[in-house]
Amino acid sequence: MKPGPRRSISQADIVDAAFEILEEKGFAAVSVRAVAAALGLTPTALYTYFPSKGALQAAMIEQLLAGVAEAGTDPEPAWRERIHLIATALRDRIAAHAGSIALLTSGPLDGERSRDLAEALIAAFADAGLGGDDAARAGYAVRAQVIGAAALDAAAAAVPEETPTPQTLWKEPSRHPRLEASAHLGLDSGEADAAARRWSLDRLIDGFVPTR
Repeated sequence: MKPGPRRSISQADIVDAAFEILEEKGFAAVSVRAVAAALGLTPTALYTYFPSKGALQAAMIEQLLAGVAEAGTDPEPAWRERIHLIATALRDRIAAHAGSIALLTSGPLDGERSRDLAEALIAAFADAGLGGDDAARAGYAVRAQVIGAAALDAAAAAVPEETPTPQTLWKEPSRHPRLEASAHLGLDSGEADAAARRWSLDRLIDGFVPTR
């Protein structure tokens, strides 16, 4: 009989090791075998804690989202501000962990922390006067907006392979004059400031709860 996993290893240790691989080598490098090797375990021993790669990724998502919902559980701020607090906490957590977008889109967000996040947003929209179904739709839209914007920011921050600029004798008229005129906003460079992000989210919220 093979020996079981070392007692000094916990599920938290395993998830921490998986995050180190995620941030250093990327999402594709996270595997049961890689995490086991990083901890000096056999893959079989790691399966004692997590029966599949999907289970390990689900635990990583839970850790990534831990505490995000709590940013909006204080009843003191108005409902709109609670939504902004949750959105900011989610955005900051994603930005703090390289590879988190791939992780969040690797499977269904149905863990307890994910459900806590959804519940907190639904509660805020319910306080704004929306019924159950509309509050749930609005909360989903906020999550999608934040994660989608974070994905675009991550793509903009990626360093592309340099290509030589073709030399021409004259300057062609721009095909994107409106886009170039808005370049100072930093929207397509991943450098949009907090005010721009708040404006975007407010317009989304207004679509569900028009200002009175």
